[in-house]
Amino acid sequence: MKKWTRWQDWTVVAAGAYAALSVLWTAQGGASVAFMVTLGVLLVAAAVTNLAVPGMPVAEWVQAAVAVVLLIAPWIGGFASMTGAAWSAWIPGAIALVVTALAIKPSTEEYRHHHVMTAP
Repeated sequence: MKKWTRWQDWTVVAAGAYAALSVLWTAQGGASVAFMVTLGVLLVAAAVTNLAVPGMPVAEWVQAAVAVVLLIAPWIGGFASMTGAAWSAWIPGAIALVVTALAIKPSTEEYRHHHVMTAP
């Protein structure tokens, strides 16, 4: 697995950037700004980590967890009734979760390939 080449992680970078920046063009309320900016930046950071250091399954799982929190953020943050803000969390969260799920198996296989312990 080569660094900086996985389309899944680039997709998550775009989803995270969209979530973080969507506060500029959607009506916000409740804790939406804090949730959207924080979770969007965390998604970008997780994706960049996965791009820079491929084959690290724990980073994929962290990325998936952040995507799940973004997906449920409208209910947690009290902005589910604000359609612009809510959809700007649901769509990037769902996209990030799906593509991360697609990346977990290859990342795990890469990790096992490079960290197989041989018996003495």
